Amino acid sequence: MSDMITADLVDLDLSADTKEAAARALAERMVDLGRVTDLEGFLADVAAREAQMPTGLDGGIGIPHCRSEHVTEPTLAFGRSAAGVDFGAADGPADLIFLIAAPAGADDAHLTILSSLARQLMNAEFTAALRSAGDAAAAAALIRGEEPAPAEDAPGETEETEETEETEETEETEDTADTGAVSAAASAETAPGSTGQDSGGPARPFRIVAVTSCPTGIAHTYMAAESLENAGREEGVEVVVETQGSAGFTRLDPAVIAAADGVILAHDVAVREKDRFAGKPTVDTGVKAAINRPGELIGEVRDKAARGEVTAAAADGPAGSGGATPVERGGESGEGYGTKLRKWLMSGVSYMVPFVAAGGLLIALGFAIGGYEINKAPSVMDHFVWTQADSWAALLFQIGGVAFAFLVPVLAGYIAYGMADRPGLVPGFVGGSIALTINAGFLGGLAAGLISGAVVLAIQRVPIPKALRGIMPVVVIPLVSAAVVGFLMFVVIGKPIASAQEGMTDWLNGLSGANAVLLGALLGLMMCFDLGGPVNKVAYTFATAGIAVASPSDSAMKIMAAVMAAGMVPPLAMALATTVRGRLFNAAERENGKAAWVLGASFISEGAIPFAAADPLRVIPSSMVGGAVTGALSMAFGATLRAPHGGIFVVPLIGNPLLYLVAIAAGVCVTTALVIVLKGLRKPVTGTSTQGPGGGADPSAPTPGAKQPVAA
Repeated sequence: MSDMITADLVDLDLSADTKEAAARALAERMVDLGRVTDLEGFLADVAAREAQMPTGLDGGIGIPHCRSEHVTEPTLAFGRSAAGVDFGAADGPADLIFLIAAPAGADDAHLTILSSLARQLMNAEFTAALRSAGDAAAAAALIRGEEPAPAEDAPGETEETEETEETEETEETEDTADTGAVSAAASAETAPGSTGQDSGGPARPFRIVAVTSCPTGIAHTYMAAESLENAGREEGVEVVVETQGSAGFTRLDPAVIAAADGVILAHDVAVREKDRFAGKPTVDTGVKAAINRPGELIGEVRDKAARGEVTAAAADGPAGSGGATPVERGGESGEGYGTKLRKWLMSGVSYMVPFVAAGGLLIALGFAIGGYEINKAPSVMDHFVWTQADSWAALLFQIGGVAFAFLVPVLAGYIAYGMADRPGLVPGFVGGSIALTINAGFLGGLAAGLISGAVVLAIQRVPIPKALRGIMPVVVIPLVSAAVVGFLMFVVIGKPIASAQEGMTDWLNGLSGANAVLLGALLGLMMCFDLGGPVNKVAYTFATAGIAVASPSDSAMKIMAAVMAAGMVPPLAMALATTVRGRLFNAAERENGKAAWVLGASFISEGAIPFAAADPLRVIPSSMVGGAVTGALSMAFGATLRAPHGGIFVVPLIGNPLLYLVAIAAGVCVTTALVIVLKGLRKPVTGTSTQGPGGGADPSAPTPGAKQPVAA
């Protein structure tokens, strides 16, 4: 890290009162040293990254960071704030602020800086030294891992010090490698499930293997690893950690895993290749628990080992089982039920959407070629003429119908998967298929998925004799869970859900006039609220569920048309705004606007994310207003759509296509006008600079180019 931070990149009296101002103050130092070529473009990248997930950490630390095309070399700047700056940490403002800049595509450099810094921040002496550092040179030396050189030292003496420290680091690395080799050798001699003492030899330390991972795959991932390792050393426990970061991971040696006495899985995202740790005492928790209470987690593992409590899926299961993955916990420890429920539902929706797109477009093409009577054509197995267009239309329609038949089972199966991992798939798919059989539809699929996950989780909590653990994942869990879910869906809750589904369908079919217009406006607002996020997906799933039948109602096709039209508005409006009033946008925004034309026309709402992430208070409300106008007009004009995707490329398949395009154009114009007015209230942009009132940073500068910023 010696070249990444110097005294010129340190501000021990940072006076900024917002995270944007703090980032600007530190970024200006990078510009002065030639490490950042475009201040505004770089700050836009920092803001876009911050919008994805707050970078504040417990303990008064903020780590704003990004990869950017405006960075010439990996750079770290440090600021110390007396008043504190809010970076979104749970325990309050940060007084130690690190701005990390890496060149675009410099994954290794980016990870090296962040992971190294994150590990240092777990050292209380390190943070205390930074808070008491008297000058910039001393602070920079501390961050580099050096002892600050006395002011009177000659250059030769400084070089000698650095050389000595480098030698010490090399020796320390070699010692660590030797320790790992000894550990691996001991592992090879120790039977799995050892209780901590080698046969015929002296007592050995308790051995733990751990995995840490977080959504961004850097800061919390490595801080949790460092925290567990430190706690292990304090308690005389061997802890070996596999960090599953955003740039991949290096797998633990199988011999080390086999010799481990316990496992700690500290993660906010799914652990990759989790079956490697099956059959051992395991603590499964969120990554923050490993940072805040590592000693307690180690104690929990030791207690489980003492009781002989291991995961349900034993490593010595039957051939072909592959060591089935144990039940996945439903979210991070401490998360609210609402957050967990959203994650489970989004898991099902994300797997369902490709079936919607493929099946819906095939059905729409069948209608386009063979007309709306094609749904009455005989099976192509019985009648197919190579030279007849109607036969090809029937083929496309029938393939699309088969794909659509998977929608509810896939939705239910992967909701259960999100709750209980692979054991949830069988009851989830069975429950979803039953929902179709009893005409419970989309609502039945939701209920079946949630019930299936809950049943599997309940089965996993039942104490199982060791002799039966091997057959649990391949026989017992699928058998019992499918039977229970089938009983509940057929006998207990299926009929009420089917009645509710029928009632909702009848209500939709009865919508007309003002009610239909209001529904269109509401769906438009939802589509433009988070541009591809959970609210957007709820509206989209509601629409696609209505057309996922052989003969959708006219109201369902109107809803699908309104949803797609509204979803096209934000990116098209941003593209138009950058065209008609380019002086309000910098060069990077205008470049993004060119890509937004294509994305909007293709019904990819995410094309507006660079604008919304950087300037949410102007872009999102404007988009919502325009989306509501488009949704309402589409319903009022009676436009219909059988295809669930495609944008302007499926306009020939739309009922009342000219009025449909008018509805889209109206919403685009409304959003464009609002964005221009709101942005016009601040100082206009000139050249490639982006300034807000009074010359301050304007957060509307988006990611450079058409490419989205990559979260660290």
